[in-house]
Amino acid sequence: MRRIITLLAALPFLAASAFAADEQVAVSEHKVALLSAVPAIAGRPVELYLRERALPSAIKRTSSDRTVLFVHGAGTPAEVSFDVPYQDYSWMDYLAKAGFDVFSVDMTGYGRSTRPPQMDNPCNLSKEQQDQFIPALVPAHCEQTWPGALTTIASDWNDISATVAYIKKLRRVSRVHLIAWSLGGPRAGGWAAQHSGDVGRLVLLAPAYNRNTPATRPPPQPGQAVFNTQSRAEFDANWARQTGCADQVDKEAANAVWREMLASDPVGATWGPGVRRAPVTANWGWTTDVVKKMSTPVLMVAGVHDKQVDPQRVRDFYEDLGSSRKVFIDLGCSSHNAMWEKNHPLLFKASLEWLQRGTVNGERSGMLKIGY
Repeated sequence: MRRIITLLAALPFLAASAFAADEQVAVSEHKVALLSAVPAIAGRPVELYLRERALPSAIKRTSSDRTVLFVHGAGTPAEVSFDVPYQDYSWMDYLAKAGFDVFSVDMTGYGRSTRPPQMDNPCNLSKEQQDQFIPALVPAHCEQTWPGALTTIASDWNDISATVAYIKKLRRVSRVHLIAWSLGGPRAGGWAAQHSGDVGRLVLLAPAYNRNTPATRPPPQPGQAVFNTQSRAEFDANWARQTGCADQVDKEAANAVWREMLASDPVGATWGPGVRRAPVTANWGWTTDVVKKMSTPVLMVAGVHDKQVDPQRVRDFYEDLGSSRKVFIDLGCSSHNAMWEKNHPLLFKASLEWLQRGTVNGERSGMLKIGY
């Protein structure tokens, strides 16, 4: 029988007291070099942008229990998703101040990582998305130059493998914790299922789990876009449809996110009103059978107002997950963008306790309600 626990107060802050109160988090930027597995540029050298936040003293004492890698979702690069420079909205900064050595990586085609040349051609957008760039960028509808989705879940897993290897060598650790959002679920979760010895614990926000995910790569879909764009108007509209309570979204936080979005894509910033670009990804492999065999401890979080990944899909993941150490959080007053909303402190605190102790509010398994 399922046990549901309602948390009426904020979770306790579990900061590491061993660190000096006046010590400042240092920000470092790394480039991870690898040979690409993206079909359009397979075998070519590429670079992944890796951002790091940590207290200098924490870096000196880095261990496998205190090393974290953030993996982003389908549209927003990692440094925007997890390191918003507004008040206390940076998830990376929060964990770094608690003594973790925190990294975030942009997959190929995102942010400051290598972007395949197909993403510079508006003809590789859907016909509907091409409309907004006619005639400024293209005179009329045009045919795409690549047949369908640009990146694949396998090329993403290849990016994660290279990144984890880089971090392990850099910090001399044997494993890392993974935190992921949305499509980052199949990315990080699927990779963890294949490399369980390299992963400590998982935190998955709105993981895009689907019981109908195919086991192998699906055939290309005729006319499928190669990549997509998002304008500020589309960004706002998508978020507004997921707002279900008062003061859920701080307008200035949203403005900060969008500024960082455009800063991460200087080319997209010049297209029309300014857009962010992201590759379409062919997804497969993180199936129910795979999930049932996973033993990694997993904290999963679903925002009650999420209209992009239905919370029921996250509940399905909880039911199917083989690990006995699993906690599901039903996060109130939150959407798909929970880390950018008013209840983000609850999300951050839950993740910290999970990484430090493998519990949330002292529980190692169960379904919790927070933020109601």
